[in-house]
Amino acid sequence: MTTMQDVAALAKVSAKTVSRVYNNDPHVDPDTRARVAEALESLNYVPNTMATSFRNGQTAAIGVAVPDIDDPFFSSIARAVEERARQDDMAVLVTSLGHDGDQEQALVESLLRRQLSGLIIAPTGADHAYLERWIDKTPTVFVDRAPDGLKADSFVDDDHGGAVLATDHLLDLGHTRIAVIGDSAGIPTSRNRLAGYRESLQGRGIEFDEALVALGVLDREDARAALTDLTALDSPPTALFLSNARVAMACVPVLQQMNLLHLAFVGFGDFPLADAVMPPVTVIDQNPARLGHLAIERLLGRIENPGRRYKRRNILGVELIERESCTPGTTHTIS
Repeated sequence: MTTMQDVAALAKVSAKTVSRVYNNDPHVDPDTRARVAEALESLNYVPNTMATSFRNGQTAAIGVAVPDIDDPFFSSIARAVEERARQDDMAVLVTSLGHDGDQEQALVESLLRRQLSGLIIAPTGADHAYLERWIDKTPTVFVDRAPDGLKADSFVDDDHGGAVLATDHLLDLGHTRIAVIGDSAGIPTSRNRLAGYRESLQGRGIEFDEALVALGVLDREDARAALTDLTALDSPPTALFLSNARVAMACVPVLQQMNLLHLAFVGFGDFPLADAVMPPVTVIDQNPARLGHLAIERLLGRIENPGRRYKRRNILGVELIERESCTPGTTHTIS
């Protein structure tokens, strides 16, 4: 592989001068610039990114930490980050944090010890103060879930407003016994969506019923147990609010198997084939690719302009896409 020293030898200049020409330093003598440019072209020089990184003490790589890379929502975020990073010849290191928040710190700090250029994280833990000692040298952007115990950039969806929109939709269809099926109550997305659900009920004068809330659903087995308990109630639900795409993907096949498709349901978050399963699923659409694009643009902005002021907390609007799991209809947007 051609090195910068090879180019310098051919152009009869120092390696430092080659670097200045390659990086378009305006303070290089025109004749010297032309000679170096000719040598660069002649030798087809390509910079060694890793070597440059080691000299700068920082790798040309971005870390992405999400709960589960197999989850279509988080894989869309990671893919959007990779697409943009590729334009700047930056690598992306992706890690799955799992759903146990107690493991987050160890996994994230293991990633940060690689001396990343920056970090994008969808956290699972409840306290992110441990990042305080890292954030000054490693710009960090939170995505989908805002940080607790730390001031940092975040791009999140309107979880509260989306839950109100979903619950209002079911109430408008005449349902008053609406159950919520979700994952962990410890993460802010779940808390905010549950709060939005309760606010919607309260706005219609309907008392909140704890028996209609089933949390801790991560897979089909959990979904079956939750639906079995809910349908065994003396006054069972007639509709369901499925609080994220992972929960919806677990519940839909179980609803089919248990012959419970008379229940109306809305999922928070679109997912692959949501419009093709039977029945097609009404969803609150989050647009995870947009979250990923916004997160990496902010991260690159922090890397390139460390002192620039930005709006730290950014809440994005979501929309209700009606399909046949409720009734056919139109699309409504909130912002």
